[in-house]
Amino acid sequence: MFKNMIVYRIAPQWQVELTQVEEALAKAPFMECGATQEKSLGWVPPRGDAHGPLAESVGGQWILRFMVESKVLPGSVLARRVKEKAERIEQETGRKPGKKESKELKDEAKLDLLPMAFTKQGSMWVWIDTASRLLVLDTSSQGRADEVVTLLVEALPGLSVSLINTQTSPQAAMSHWLKEQEPPVGFTVDRECELKSATEEKAVVRYARHPLDIEEVQAHIDAGKLPTKLALTWDDRVSFMLTEGLQIKKVAFLDTVFEGTKADDGGFDTDVAIATGELSKLIPDLIEALGGEGESGVASAAQAVPSNAAPAGLDAAVPAPPRGKDVVGRAVTGPAQAPVDTDPESAPF
Repeated sequence: MFKNMIVYRIAPQWQVELTQVEEALAKAPFMECGATQEKSLGWVPPRGDAHGPLAESVGGQWILRFMVESKVLPGSVLARRVKEKAERIEQETGRKPGKKESKELKDEAKLDLLPMAFTKQGSMWVWIDTASRLLVLDTSSQGRADEVVTLLVEALPGLSVSLINTQTSPQAAMSHWLKEQEPPVGFTVDRECELKSATEEKAVVRYARHPLDIEEVQAHIDAGKLPTKLALTWDDRVSFMLTEGLQIKKVAFLDTVFEGTKADDGGFDTDVAIATGELSKLIPDLIEALGGEGESGVASAAQAVPSNAAPAGLDAAVPAPPRGKDVVGRAVTGPAQAPVDTDPESAPF
């Protein structure tokens, strides 16, 4: 649960009860694809029980689950069917199909093949922390997050969200931590990072399972390469990968989190309690490590998160570019310059 995170701030005017969320989601339940349907999406019971509630509350934390199913139709198979149809027309009429007719043949071929196509499913955990006014999506793909946020805003009247924006950009902070070997309080730098040149060549250097407190890393930064990913551990309890777009990937709970729990203590409630309990502390600590929350459409209401000056040692808190703006009645579909989905298929959703 929550292997990746994209975090939004919820505007203060949104005040609803869990029953209202349940009623809204019930209007868009997930249903499997029909015979000729390419894609289907909707909400499923997060606990996994048939006909169970679509919105669960565990310790005051609201958990939802979004499901997508799509038909897998290889391009080569579709192209072969289109070719067969075109050859049949040419044999029967003595002419080759034109551009418009070829498009129609492609649509016909797709309808022929969809009932036989395999399907694949993917789901996304959605966590609403009403106390801290956070919306957290379990995905590393900004595009997929945009899709779910848009549907939530359409379904839940008055919901307004903005991507978390920090006083210091993650990239500037990561550069400082690596160059000066001064990780923020409560965090340690792990053994994985990616550095990318800002030049036209876009040269990339990756370190995996490798110490980062070496002169070579500092030399790369001095040469103009900037961190796009950096592995960190928080409080010896949670390890993760921070990206330049403030996405949190590869979240893993360490053994210290499970001390005092029994082997048979698993289950939905336990998993939610552990995940939200740890992450609800990690998120504000990470925001504070990045200089506190910056000005954005809904940030002024973010009283749960400190907005202190930049971390000690950072050069006047290099400001982050705006990553979102307040929206009333519609979704924010990402920051002003959304992080590129370099490998969207690797996302768990």
